[in-house]
Amino acid sequence: MVVRIPESLPARMYLLAYDLRKKKMTKRGRHLGYLLRAAALTELFLDGRLGDDEKARPRPGTPGADPYGLVAQIGGASRPRSWQHWVRKDGKEIAGIVRDELVRDGMIRVRERRVLGLFTVEDVTVRDPRVVKALWGGASSALRGRPVAHVNSYDAAAIALAAACELSSVLPGADRRRHKRRIEELTARSGPAPRAVRKVLQAERAAASSG
Repeated sequence: MVVRIPESLPARMYLLAYDLRKKKMTKRGRHLGYLLRAAALTELFLDGRLGDDEKARPRPGTPGADPYGLVAQIGGASRPRSWQHWVRKDGKEIAGIVRDELVRDGMIRVRERRVLGLFTVEDVTVRDPRVVKALWGGASSALRGRPVAHVNSYDAAAIALAAACELSSVLPGADRRRHKRRIEELTARSGPAPRAVRKVLQAERAAASSG
């Protein structure tokens, strides 16, 4: 039976955020939103639908599909904004859209449950673990295999985004340290969004530590 891999980079990163051993998502809430926004921005950049202006801010590029409406948001903004701004914006919305796409495609199952009778938690189950394993295999080969210039662009981006968001289901801390130079080379291939999401998370940690 052929394993069907999602075409979109956000859908792939959503599945890569799932820990097969623990059978749960490793990222939730706004951090999952940041990851998926960065993935969507990366996909648009790699396809030429977004570019950089003279101050390294995103701008609309070649006309084409805009499945999550990011190009329209960026093009319709009152003034240019940084890549970090667009990573942070509407993260909850894109997480819901990507989740629903994967549910419709039969790739995940989502069950809601109440915790302490106060709030709702979503339990996500991947229906076919081979899909996650195939995605992980592609990312792993990007990290350890052929020359960087020959790596599939989405596999390179998966490593860049996983490193930026400290996605332990793909890149445990030991691997991030061991392959630091290779990760930097793959990140350079993947456009501005992986570095932008790293800066967003670093700023959050700095703000939290300063109280």
